[in-house]
Amino acid sequence: MNKPKPSEDLENIELDLLLEGIFRHYGYDFRDYARASLRRRVWSFINSQQLGTISSLQEKLLHEPECMEKFLLTLSVHVTSMFRDPEFYLAFREKVVPMLKTYPSINIWHAGCSSGEEVYSMAILLQEAGLYNRCTLYATDINDSVLKKASSGIFSLDTMREYTANYLQAGGTHAFSDYYTAAYDNAIFSPALRKNIVFAQHNLVTDGRFNQFHVIWCRNVTIYFNKPLQQRVHGLLYDSLIRLGVLGLGNKESLRFSPHEHSYEIIRPNVSLYRKIS
Repeated sequence: MNKPKPSEDLENIELDLLLEGIFRHYGYDFRDYARASLRRRVWSFINSQQLGTISSLQEKLLHEPECMEKFLLTLSVHVTSMFRDPEFYLAFREKVVPMLKTYPSINIWHAGCSSGEEVYSMAILLQEAGLYNRCTLYATDINDSVLKKASSGIFSLDTMREYTANYLQAGGTHAFSDYYTAAYDNAIFSPALRKNIVFAQHNLVTDGRFNQFHVIWCRNVTIYFNKPLQQRVHGLLYDSLIRLGVLGLGNKESLRFSPHEHSYEIIRPNVSLYRKIS
């Protein structure tokens, strides 16, 4: 029989203490994540561990680092795919690539890269545009486990049919299967696509600027933050972009009401691609 959940007031106290403990002990700051989705993921993990309260979870996390690693995977949302939202990639090919061709070298940041599907999508797009050899892609995430998966370049073979369809809709010009080798149940992507990718841990909540970029993708990340944290992150992205640099967000995200809303222009309507103009 499941134990009844505590009252909402008590639950909020427990959740505040949990997040404060994680921040002070491990340095991960989830205190400004959107509370409703955060609460759901916390309770999902509590149930998976057969615990009864948020307080019991706090004790376990603070004393068992290996449990904290599993918990990070629950808190960090990793829903992604290659060439996700093909119209976004098509707009990038048509509107951004010609501008990138004017630069002798190009820095690109994938903030919150998750397991890497969109990073490899970008690498393929740049390869087909003849730009990859002058690009450095910085792929960052808060979670070491997903970064290891991303750096391996190995994905499930079962997803390749979906990814191939996305690739073609995104304006792909080659056979998608040319970019990977099938081995058992895996698709192993070409090492040539990984050679200019730097995978590194970076926390958008607590870490600062580390380079100047021509392109930043931060797609489907800020939707999990509350408004003050969204504004802080948009400030970091703005400071990290060169003038006329390009910012790519998820389809459900926009710059409306952000602190730098009027410092960008829309590259294509209905696609979350923006150019920094001031």
